[in-house]
Amino acid sequence: MKGCIITNAFFKADEYLYQARRMREELTKAGAEADIVSNAVFPVLIENGKITTTLGGYDFFVYWDKDKYVLKALESLGRPIFNSPNAIEVCDDKVLTYLALSGVVPLVDTIPGALCYDEKQVLPGEEFDLIERKFGYPVIVKESFGSGGKGVFLARSRQEIEEIADRVKCKPHLFQRFVAESEGKDLRVIVIGGKVLGGMLRKGADYRSNVGSGGVGEKHDVPSDIAAAAEKAALGIGLDYCGIDFLADKGGFYVCEVNSNAFFHAFERATGLNVAAAYAAHILKKLKNGKT
Repeated sequence: MKGCIITNAFFKADEYLYQARRMREELTKAGAEADIVSNAVFPVLIENGKITTTLGGYDFFVYWDKDKYVLKALESLGRPIFNSPNAIEVCDDKVLTYLALSGVVPLVDTIPGALCYDEKQVLPGEEFDLIERKFGYPVIVKESFGSGGKGVFLARSRQEIEEIADRVKCKPHLFQRFVAESEGKDLRVIVIGGKVLGGMLRKGADYRSNVGSGGVGEKHDVPSDIAAAAEKAALGIGLDYCGIDFLADKGGFYVCEVNSNAFFHAFERATGLNVAAAYAAHILKKLKNGKT
C-alpha cells in the first residue's frame, strides 16, 4: 500500500509542513509507504483530450490543500482521496459549509454577502440596514475563503462595516452575529472517522482565537452534546478528518467553522493526543475494508 501526501507549494509555515511529515511518519509505522509531493508542478493535466497524472503508482492520496482542480482531476482517475473532493470544497467555502449544515447542527447566525463584480460600484444601504436589525454591533465580516484567522474582521459601527464590506465586496464573503461571550476564544474539536478524538480550548490575542494569529491552546474536555454535534457535522459533510470550531453563549453552543485540513501541531502539543496516528489508522482501515 503506497500513499501520496499532497501539499501546497506556496505554504511554507512549519505548522503546515508538520502535518505532512507526521502523516508520513505514522503511515510508515502502520505499514504503508508514503511520499510527500508538492503541487509546484501541476500534477494533473489534460492531454489528447484525456485527464492524465504524473502521480502514478499511488493507491491513495492524503490531500493537505484546497486546489479543487487537482482534486476533481484525481477523483476522475478513481483513486481514494482523504478528505474527499466534495468535502474539501464545501469546507473551503464558509457559506457552502453553513448551507450544508443548516438544520443539522446549531450555527452562528449568518448573512451571505452580495457579490459585486465592479470595484467602482457603491454598495446599497439595504444590506447594512438588514445586518443592523438582525445582529447589531459589533458584527463579524469574513471572506468565504481563508484560514488561520485571515480575512476575518470585526466591525463596531456602521462606518466600519461599510468600509470593510467595500474592501471585500468583489470577494465571496459573509456577515455573522458576534458571539460576545466567546470573544477571542473557541473550542476546537478534532473528528476522525466520524468520532471525536479530543478538544482544545483556544484563546486568541484579539477577537480571533486562531493559534496561528498569536493565540494559545490548552486541552479541554468535549461535552457530550458538543461531541454529538461535531460528529453530526463531520458526517453531514462527509469528512474523514476535520477540526470543528465551537462558540458558546448563554443561549447554547454554535458551530462557527469546519476545517477539512485543520492544523494539528498545536493540538497534539496541547492535548498529548496523536492526531496523525489516529488519522493514518482510519485511512488504512477504510482502504482495507474497501469503504472509499
